[in-house]
Amino acid sequence: MVEAGARSPRIAILGGGIGGLATAAFLHREGIATTVYEQAPEFRAMGAGLVVAPNSARLLRRLGVLDQFQRHAVRLDVGWEFRRWQDGTVLSAEDLASACEHLYGEQTYTAHRADLLEALRSAVPDGSVRLGKRCVGLRVHGGDRPVLRFADGGTAEKDVVIGADGIHSVVRAAIAEPSPAACSGICAFRALVPSGRAPAFARRNAQTLWIGPGRHLVHYPVSAGRSVNLVAFAPAGDFNVESWTATATVEEFLGEFGTWDPALTELISAAGTPGRWALLDRAPLRRWSKGPVTLLGDAAHPMFPFFAQGAAQAIEDAAVLSRCLADDLGDPPRALLRYEKLRIPRTTRLQEDSHARSLVNHLPDGPEQQARDRSFADADPLVANGWIYGYDPDDALAESTGTR
Repeated sequence: MVEAGARSPRIAILGGGIGGLATAAFLHREGIATTVYEQAPEFRAMGAGLVVAPNSARLLRRLGVLDQFQRHAVRLDVGWEFRRWQDGTVLSAEDLASACEHLYGEQTYTAHRADLLEALRSAVPDGSVRLGKRCVGLRVHGGDRPVLRFADGGTAEKDVVIGADGIHSVVRAAIAEPSPAACSGICAFRALVPSGRAPAFARRNAQTLWIGPGRHLVHYPVSAGRSVNLVAFAPAGDFNVESWTATATVEEFLGEFGTWDPALTELISAAGTPGRWALLDRAPLRRWSKGPVTLLGDAAHPMFPFFAQGAAQAIEDAAVLSRCLADDLGDPPRALLRYEKLRIPRTTRLQEDSHARSLVNHLPDGPEQQARDRSFADADPLVANGWIYGYDPDDALAESTGTR
């Protein structure tokens, strides 16, 4: 918490998504004011479903917004339920209802992205967010303060700039070494199915993963059970568009899974217009900061969604960054270097593990696939991924200073 009388730096956060709003909320909790610049003219229900695992639920509780979030979220009873593509045979399933809180002190939830955004926005002071402000340039020279340039012709000079502006980040392009994206060969489909049109197996409070040759599909309920979220991964072919707004047709979606279990194709058939985007591959960055400018969330560490940790890692970034700035308010560049030193090893590991997961999920039928399926029966992903779910930023910060 900032001491009374201490000068608070002028902080700009580019991007009013999950990472940007979480950062503004955590800095407000530390007594530090910010301005969030969001390019959209209004907050809209963009995106679809996401998983809020214990590591992020813990931080929502710390912000005081978990109760609000729970009004629309779905608490999972079952997670990591793997099913065979051909006939829906359950290969393994995790009893989250009895084990999750015991292991990690929190439950696991699924939710629509808009509901998580609304919960985070409730922890940000009114007037802190400026909508319709698309940043088109950032100037950072030596010891000068960074200057932001906006599409409407306006500019803003700040003491600290935090780039939470997503995978096509303007800030990343201005401060980090070039890291061109490569085609991964995978594309993703997203869709929502009204619960009244969804088969019973998809309406359960369960996160289910159907895995098969070259493809896999995940479904779970969101919006207090009113909808079922689908996200599926398939060969991209020559499709290379990476955008929230790109769409496909249900027929194209079905074309990728038409030979799978009829129960699954029934679920896909009930979907509205699916989104579709290419998964582009980006190597982890070695640094995120330059002087008083840094990166956060997808702008810093875009990762494949195969561990469902993209939003969680942005929220963790926000919690660590806010503490680093509050602890060293007189020297923001030093605070930002401490932040990236604490966060880069963890997010790099998740980027690499998420990348490798596609190979496991997409094995062709045969001896390797059969061995994988047998191994699932003995696996306990909730325990095996304890390094993900048990993480607490306060513990990481204490360890870094030797106070724990």
